[in-house]
Amino acid sequence: MANSGTPGATGPAADPALAAKLRAWWAHRQWLDGGHEGASAGEVLAATGWARSVGGAAPYLGLFARAGLGRGAVDAAVAAQEVHELPSARGCTYVLPAADFALGLAAGAGVPEADIASATKHLGVTRDEVEKLCLAITDALAPDRPLDPPAIREAVGGAVRGLGEAGRKRGTSTTLPLALGLLQARGQIRRVPVNGRLDQQRYGYVGWDQPVKGSAAELAQRYFSWAAPASVRHFRWFSGFTAATAKAALAPLELTGLPGTDLLLPVELAGEFEEFTAPAEPRYALLAGIDGIHLLHRDLPRLIDPGDAGRPVPAARGSRVFGGEADPQTHVVVDRGRIVGFWEYDTERREIVHQLFVPPDAALREALGRTEAFVRDELGDARGFSLDSPKSRAPKIAAMRAATGER
Repeated sequence: MANSGTPGATGPAADPALAAKLRAWWAHRQWLDGGHEGASAGEVLAATGWARSVGGAAPYLGLFARAGLGRGAVDAAVAAQEVHELPSARGCTYVLPAADFALGLAAGAGVPEADIASATKHLGVTRDEVEKLCLAITDALAPDRPLDPPAIREAVGGAVRGLGEAGRKRGTSTTLPLALGLLQARGQIRRVPVNGRLDQQRYGYVGWDQPVKGSAAELAQRYFSWAAPASVRHFRWFSGFTAATAKAALAPLELTGLPGTDLLLPVELAGEFEEFTAPAEPRYALLAGIDGIHLLHRDLPRLIDPGDAGRPVPAARGSRVFGGEADPQTHVVVDRGRIVGFWEYDTERREIVHQLFVPPDAALREALGRTEAFVRDELGDARGFSLDSPKSRAPKIAAMRAATGER
């Protein structure tokens, strides 16, 4: 999907003023231009979009950058089910506000069904055995006493079947993940972090009774409220919809095209966008590489100044450059929608290591220091994803230090 939504030569890339305005507008709509301190986690996610979660610090970093929310406030919102991590668009996990639980589950409902169909075809799994396992699991789970997968296996006994070497090769060693995925998609169970944290992948499951409902058009409406201007291809990336489904989803929406581009935005935002002026002063934010400012479109070049496109990717093999990547390979520093630096957290020295594309001013130093204190004092680390570790991150940190003359 790299660059799948990048406008052509007649688009923003050919008009630097429009490109800069779009970047600043996207940052404005993403609440990255200040003025939202004190908003709740649910309010942030409802206004700016679902936060991709892969066992890393992205949701915490995004909520901190947008509303100054500390880990305690976010964890309390998770515990109170004001926000929750759920399988949703494309079957991927996102942190959603409560108002979108039903829609998010509906958006991801097809993925577990596809997994079961594949297991039926290749591993001899029957629908009947999966449904019987689902019943056994729901009987074993309570709404307030999480059980981890080993405890569930013990509770349901022989209802879980091993799938042998063929299953291991396909990444499905038993029938348990198939049933858990189906029950989550149906809103009958939910996965909860054992220690209440979103950045550590130790989970238990509890019973739930969450409706699953929402149309493709409803998802499209949400998406364009967060991400517009966006192209049909951007929307298809986020939703995972086929061209036909995306076309049907967009049909009820009142969208207007941005002249000279393939970008669309709701009619009610067109006047606001036309009158919008980018802030004159920098507005810095330190974000995860999978933050919504990037991942809602997954079109990285739109956030990169052409002069930065040729920068080497830290510690990458070969001659990979920033402008040729589908996704950032580090966390990013953003100013009015433009990516102006790379950063990572060094757990040994307990500090942020950065490689900036612009000279640091007082505002940038403040943003770096504020985020460093948040990561050090409240998170302990800023993992990009579940398998990220200080050891795996060390080459990137060393490359950034070398690029800036540090040791």
